[in-house]
Amino acid sequence: MIAFITGSGFYDMPGFAEETVETRFGGVRLFRGKNKRETETLVLPRHGARHARLPHQINHRANLTALKEAGAAAVVSLSVCGVLDPEVSLGKPVLAADVYFPDNRLGDGTACTFFTEPGEPGRGHLLAASLVHGELTKVVSAGLRSGAETVPELTYAHVTGPRFNTRVEIRALRNAGAAILSQTCGPEAVLANELELPYALAGYTVDYANGVVETPTPVEVLRENLEGARVCFTDLVANFSEPGEPWRFENFVYRFSP
Repeated sequence: MIAFITGSGFYDMPGFAEETVETRFGGVRLFRGKNKRETETLVLPRHGARHARLPHQINHRANLTALKEAGAAAVVSLSVCGVLDPEVSLGKPVLAADVYFPDNRLGDGTACTFFTEPGEPGRGHLLAASLVHGELTKVVSAGLRSGAETVPELTYAHVTGPRFNTRVEIRALRNAGAAILSQTCGPEAVLANELELPYALAGYTVDYANGVVETPTPVEVLRENLEGARVCFTDLVANFSEPGEPWRFENFVYRFSP
């Protein structure tokens, strides 16, 4: 079963059944159903109804646990993104080729991990060449592609928020090699991998980050691109088709015995 974590402007899934999954980290509201391709699908709106939770208030550990316990075999995060590279066009879908998240912190400042207690079963270290899953990303790319146009694969940077970044911070992220950013997907990538769930990240470019271009993105262009993101992501969820073979986790979690 595929799971989608949705963001700004995508707060429900008409035609799907709503349910609440109780986890040790709290209850999570999500939607379950079959899409147009008869693919069993879970949809979890990370911000809640009417964007109740800002990025630093999202309970990422509860969300990923709920998806795992609800039967997800792979996770795709959907996020509107700011753009760090002036050569990258706005109003287009993009994919994460890698994730830049060196702080590895949740919104409350605690470590981004499920391994919170000394001696707990399953504790260990995630060893990941990349936090994004190659085969899953290829399938998502096919679902996003329009005609012969390829979907760019770029390095994604996670920033904590809720404030937007200053110009010097944006320059630092560009110098690190990142091309897109948002405030939600870093923890999702890490936690999905700790649960050994293949993970992919699909973005949609809505505005240029602070100082990237001389003139800031006009509000009307931002609104237009937010609507474009909603349409693009709705289509991806509705028409996503899984391959016949089960997903194979590409990374490794070294776990200590009790």
